Amino acid sequence: MVFASLTFLYIFLPLNLILYYISKNDVYRNIVLTLFSFVFYAWGEPFWVLLLIFTAFIDYLNGRFIDRFRHKKWGKLGVVSSICVNVGVLMIFKYSGFVIENVNHVFGTTFHKPGFTFPLGISFYTFQSVSYVFDVYSNKVKAQKSLLKFMMFISLYHQLVAGPIVRYVTIAHEIDNRKQRIADISSGIGRFCIGLFKKVCIANVAYIYVQKYMGDQSIGNIHIFDHLTVTGAWFGLLMYAFQIYFDFSGYSDMAIGLGRMFGFHYLENFNYPYTSRSAMDFWRRWHISLSTWFRDYIYIPLGGNRKNQYFNLFFVWFVTGMWHGASWNFIFWGLMWGILLFIEKIFLGKFLKKVPWYLPIDRIYILFFIMMSWVLFYFIKFNMLGAYLKVLFHVNGHDWWDLPSWLDIQENILWILLALILCTPVYRYSNRWVKQLIVARRQDYVYGLTFVFNFLLLFLSTCLLVGKSYNPFLYGRI
Repeated sequence: MVFASLTFLYIFLPLNLILYYISKNDVYRNIVLTLFSFVFYAWGEPFWVLLLIFTAFIDYLNGRFIDRFRHKKWGKLGVVSSICVNVGVLMIFKYSGFVIENVNHVFGTTFHKPGFTFPLGISFYTFQSVSYVFDVYSNKVKAQKSLLKFMMFISLYHQLVAGPIVRYVTIAHEIDNRKQRIADISSGIGRFCIGLFKKVCIANVAYIYVQKYMGDQSIGNIHIFDHLTVTGAWFGLLMYAFQIYFDFSGYSDMAIGLGRMFGFHYLENFNYPYTSRSAMDFWRRWHISLSTWFRDYIYIPLGGNRKNQYFNLFFVWFVTGMWHGASWNFIFWGLMWGILLFIEKIFLGKFLKKVPWYLPIDRIYILFFIMMSWVLFYFIKFNMLGAYLKVLFHVNGHDWWDLPSWLDIQENILWILLALILCTPVYRYSNRWVKQLIVARRQDYVYGLTFVFNFLLLFLSTCLLVGKSYNPFLYGRI
């Protein structure tokens, strides 16, 4: 199931809220939330919920084991067990096909690739589970003694499928002692509606033009680029930049909003990444929960900036690429960011800091490489990647522009401007300014205006969802 579906919006979520708030008993509420999370996850792929329960149960036992042998050498066995189980699960269900394919290609063997599709959200919940065990071992948090509460933490459907990666330490207090407030529920609904609007009204619309200009990856027909113009190629790439940002940040907004409705406060996962001024700045703003996870659980334990800094840097970005998908293009995508960060560390970062604010050299530099990274991220097949890059940079003599692509731009110019504005903090500042202006006169006006605004976002999203079949999240299959 996905958030941006009529089934979720008008049946699943209202039913979950009613059954959750019908009683004030905490145990009852935890059971309701856990069962709804299992149903959400099992929707369409019921078998894989057993794998989720299995890995969660193993790490529940690992946490209790570490707690039992705290400050003793046996405690490390819990960490080793967690790494072996979770990495093993990832290797089997996510990377085994990729490994076998490359072994066959290099050695000429004929091993059969496994026929299963990898479980939804497996990269997210395994990382949450591993970080819990590490934090228990590092004494940052106490082990959860209730199996029900731990299952609820791992399976919370708000962030289970596509993040953000919520660490146990972030919501440990709320798992045991959360309080549901009207203000949180209200702000959660508002945040959810904004995320829904981003997903349905921007990301899904952009997807139509991504398919038109960049092609369908499942078909992989390189000849669709034969008549593509330079303008069309850049327009398609802009649409993909919109799609991936609004799709993923929209999902994170909805996850954060859902968390607030049920008394949880998740950390922010995006902070206007397209306004960055360097690669380092970009990764402080894009998928924050992932970049901080790699920093805290891989980069720093390897030695961080103190020991083998550059090896640590490239290793982390190799793993980051692998995490995004079992394909070479994701590995090269990760290494590309590793190279950029390496160059910034040795000299470019100092230069960029000296650039006056009125000269947008730094922003042009990073936006160019962000766009190039999305080309690498999108194309799994390298022949299509090469063909598309040639059109982008006018290498094969393709036409500069054509009438159909100009018409697409003209017809969507207002929508493009809206998407560009929403990539900046304009909404955040204007929303704050309007509320301050109104609060100075009448507090109840704020409630009325917020209700109308949320209703409008929900109404627009519902209108676009009716009759539409494409709604999966891009990061849902990571």
